[in-house]
Amino acid sequence: MTPPHASQLQADYQRIVKEALPSVVQIDTPRGQGSGIVYDKEGHIVTNAHVVSGSRTFKVMLADAEEPLDASLVGSHTPEDLAVIRLDNPPSELRPAAFADSSKTAVGQIVLAMGNPLGLSGSVTQGIVSATGRTVTGPPTADRPGATIPNMVQTSAAINPGNSGGPLVNLAAKVIGVNTLAATEAGADRDAYPGIGFAVPGSTVTRITRQLIEKGRVVDSGRASLGAAVRTVLGPRFEPVGAGVVRVEANGPAHTAGIRAGDVITRLDDTKITTVADLAETLAGDHRPGDRVRIGYTRDGRSHAADVVLGTLGS
Repeated sequence: MTPPHASQLQADYQRIVKEALPSVVQIDTPRGQGSGIVYDKEGHIVTNAHVVSGSRTFKVMLADAEEPLDASLVGSHTPEDLAVIRLDNPPSELRPAAFADSSKTAVGQIVLAMGNPLGLSGSVTQGIVSATGRTVTGPPTADRPGATIPNMVQTSAAINPGNSGGPLVNLAAKVIGVNTLAATEAGADRDAYPGIGFAVPGSTVTRITRQLIEKGRVVDSGRASLGAAVRTVLGPRFEPVGAGVVRVEANGPAHTAGIRAGDVITRLDDTKITTVADLAETLAGDHRPGDRVRIGYTRDGRSHAADVVLGTLGS
């Protein structure tokens, strides 16, 4: 005989799936497949930027549909790995998801991850919130380094290829995050650490999604920026030695402080910088727009330092 508390938990799971799964869609692109979440009745769907990955048109399969629908890109924000697409002819029976206040997400909460892993539509996995506030750098793609995303929700619910862009929901059937990536070993071509997945928190999702819908781009990310494009510089033994400045934004923070292309950033306040990831993670995790920081850098083999007032990271 099933204990009463176990029967109630099972009933809760079934209720959550029934309420939340109709808001989950499958997105097909020329480069692959992913998941998405119906955001509103107007046909906007939020997903990961790496799911859309350079495409502008898509085929979207609703949870209860027999034929895919056409959709087009609204906007993409790679720093938070989020994107919005819109159905060209949204049906009247769309079921928008409900988003939770992710600031109330707590370690130990039971969550379900939904999506289309490995093409298996409408799949559900179960776990808990393992941690909050993680700063995570995703794997690089062919044309850009991996996004460094702050404040992510870590979960033990399995997240597999194709789950990206789907919802992580709580026992109230509300979205607390967008499934984004699973922990992998550097250089591995498959998940190396099952039970360690990450989701962009719901508060970030709604803030970024609103801007993409209204303006087609993000004008206020809330994240700090140096206003410079950088790449990892290697030393004589092929070891990383700093973040080399490739270009600076005109009148941006780095430009105003006198930093220019060719400089190699080696320190941010008390943090040693040897790679692009070091710089991105330090900015994402510890600083906000308007903060004043001390940047150490080399130019023509000589050490320099400059005070920089951080700007706002855009799209």
